[in-house]
Amino acid sequence: MCMCEKCGRLMGLLLLVLGVLFLLQDLKIWAFWGISWSTAIILLVGLAAICSSSCDECKVETAKTETKKKKK
Repeated sequence: MCMCEKCGRLMGLLLLVLGVLFLLQDLKIWAFWGISWSTAIILLVGLAAICSSSCDECKVETAKTETKKKKK
């Protein structure tokens, strides 16, 4: 899955927020929900796939990557 710079930054930010939330849960500071970290990661990957498939810039990046692979 290729992502443009904008989507990559957004997914990085979401991953950071998710990590901080789980850190706060581990430190017993804030119990926000009862899901495991693996479920949250799977949801984040699914969100990334949906976002990159609807982003025009990501589609261009994917097309460039496929063209490079065909040339090799």
